[in-house]
Amino acid sequence: MAIGVLPDRDIEALIGVGAIAADPAIAPEQIQPASLDLRLGSVAYRIRASFLPGGSATVAQRLPDLAMHRIDLTGGAVLEKGCVYLVPLAEHLALPPDVSAVANAKSSTGRLDLLTRTITDRGVEFDRIPAGYQGPLYAEICPRSFSVLVQPGQRLNQIRFRRGQAALTDTELAALHAVTPLVDGPAVIAGGLGFSVDLRPESGALVGWRAKPHAGLIDLDRLGHYAPSDFWEPVEARDGRIILDPGAFYILVSREAVTIPPDHAAEMAPYLAMVGEFRVHYAGFFDPGFGWSGAGGHGSRGVLEVRCHEAPFVLEHGQVVGRLVYERMAARPERLYGAGLQSNYQGQGLKLSKHFRPA
Repeated sequence: MAIGVLPDRDIEALIGVGAIAADPAIAPEQIQPASLDLRLGSVAYRIRASFLPGGSATVAQRLPDLAMHRIDLTGGAVLEKGCVYLVPLAEHLALPPDVSAVANAKSSTGRLDLLTRTITDRGVEFDRIPAGYQGPLYAEICPRSFSVLVQPGQRLNQIRFRRGQAALTDTELAALHAVTPLVDGPAVIAGGLGFSVDLRPESGALVGWRAKPHAGLIDLDRLGHYAPSDFWEPVEARDGRIILDPGAFYILVSREAVTIPPDHAAEMAPYLAMVGEFRVHYAGFFDPGFGWSGAGGHGSRGVLEVRCHEAPFVLEHGQVVGRLVYERMAARPERLYGAGLQSNYQGQGLKLSKHFRPA
């Protein structure tokens, strides 16, 4: 068996043998080039606090101590800003002993500041599923900036499957960049490919968006519907710097345009906390073909979801704020990001989630 991230056809094979199952059955559009979209079930539980069940308990065993009330999602229900919810997912796993998994919020979920993490029975980490795991999956959801209307079947997070150690070392990453340029400029390689922030746009002064503190409700099924000005304040920079306010949520964009070759995938990881009182708020998956010229891209910039902590912080143009950890695929996927798929962010620049009209 090849080592690496499992591509779409291997995910289909896992579904075929029952290692991934669901009720209702998994739909073809859930399968991405290197991941599987997960769907919300029909109920949610308002819980007192975020939790992990720990090595000796299931989620169901812990839930009675933490649940405040049960919410029927059928027909839609509001998840309120600042509250924590637990939603059983439609999918469950019976993984082979050599296959592990990692989950993450989808791009649009992160851009709404909708903290979504996957929990498993006897789990001791969010979003990490050990090899051979057998059991249900749950989504912990905490809307941070906006209250949202959700329904069963919506896809807020996704899961990627791995066999063995897939991450490239810095030496391997440098060798890959030498053959296939991964970024449209000098590559800063240290624990992955460095991502810096763009605060000197080619035209105008708009460099990002800041979430308004008292905005309205977002229906997650309404795409291209909302006016950005109802939910976001524009952030401008005329001298290549902005000051981040503690607790505020920002949408910014990377200075670099990056490429994910077809036989690789990547995951965005936060940069070291020592560089400042902020962090890239959500890590995210980058599918094979993101920014790839053969899939309709010519390098795509990464959207950065940034939250400042503790004290106001001056963020400078070109400051490294995150890193891309590249992983080898076990095999090249049959479909690439942006090639015949509904890929919302191929060739993107500064862009809000797909729920908003173009700014």
